[in-house]
Amino acid sequence: MTLRRVVVTGLGALTPIGNTVQEYWDGLINGKSGAAPITYFDTTNFKTKFACEVKNFNAEDFIDRKEARKMDRYAQYALVATDEAVKDAAFDFDKLDKDRVGVIWGSGIGGLETFQEEVMNFANGNGTPKFNPFFIPKMIADIAGGHISIKYGFRGPNFTTVSACASSTNALIDAFNYIRLGHADVMVTGGSEAAVTIAGMGGFNAMHALSTRNDDPQTASRPMDKDREGFVLGEGAGALILEEYEHAVARGATIYCEIGGGGMSADAHHITAPHPEGLGARNVMINCLRDAGLKPEDVDGVNMHGTSTPLGDIAESKAIIEVFGEHAYNLNLNSTKSMTGHLLGAAGAIEAIASILSIKHGIVPPTINHFTDDENIDPKLNFTFNKAQKRDMKVVMSNTFGFGGHNACVLVKKLEM
Repeated sequence: MTLRRVVVTGLGALTPIGNTVQEYWDGLINGKSGAAPITYFDTTNFKTKFACEVKNFNAEDFIDRKEARKMDRYAQYALVATDEAVKDAAFDFDKLDKDRVGVIWGSGIGGLETFQEEVMNFANGNGTPKFNPFFIPKMIADIAGGHISIKYGFRGPNFTTVSACASSTNALIDAFNYIRLGHADVMVTGGSEAAVTIAGMGGFNAMHALSTRNDDPQTASRPMDKDREGFVLGEGAGALILEEYEHAVARGATIYCEIGGGGMSADAHHITAPHPEGLGARNVMINCLRDAGLKPEDVDGVNMHGTSTPLGDIAESKAIIEVFGEHAYNLNLNSTKSMTGHLLGAAGAIEAIASILSIKHGIVPPTINHFTDDENIDPKLNFTFNKAQKRDMKVVMSNTFGFGGHNACVLVKKLEM
């Protein structure tokens, strides 16, 4: 069968370095760090006392107060980012066939804060099970997509992907496939996460996964740097409107780029550690290129998973060299997590947006906080350290890898008429 072309016609972002797409992009190209001391709870007894929180956010500025109280923060974030994306897409809702518009959302954890609060309230009570009647619908990871469809009346395919830090990239790939296979004309996709909580910080600290650079949070996320010692937890949401090309052209939509392809793979190695030789990362990029029908030398840049963990950055760098060969040294590589922190299930969405905007503006956001080369990482690779670089970007890949060995990669490219 002939696959339909899929383009991006709307973007929305709520991130630790900006609460709109424009603010987010400005933060990226200016090398802004979103890391700061945690404000949500007392961190006195925690190993890590900082994170990349969303700033100056009040749900009631966007959502009716009664409705907002029925939602975990991760769902509130999803609605706010989606609202920006839907407005950006500029649909004529009177002419939009809502039976052909779906929602595929991603979240690695879902309503962690809600779960934490309800369990703590029970544990601190007298043993009587007095739970909030909205406990379950606030907590479950699929509810954000449900809220989006209810708000706009989108009756097409609707589900949530859960693959840890690859969740929203998997959501994007599924949305892409549903359109190109003819099951929908428009898909809202992306991801959201709100894990900067007592349980989230405590759990990741117990795994020794987080940076503990409490004396200097803004330089704590330092991908590819010799002295990196863990990731910085972030939160927020990213939303994208995907649309069948002819459908977008027919309504005169502004098109950001085309989705070229997507790849998926599994490490089949360890529940949290990457394959030491980057086998899964290699396979997912190969699969993505194959799906897009492109050669390695067609790619201009890779937004790396680049979490700032000792093992992960080395494995991904090895995989890039293996996939791209000598062309690896012509690529602009970057990790926007150096600025936003790691948004877990929402990471793929905001990083895909960063990749799309790098094509639109011809600028590659930097990997900030590089101070010392790591002898285990090839110094000839261009990681776009510390300062944005101008470049005509035609094809960009975005990598995301999750606990459990889940890998997903999406390729975006400049639209060719």
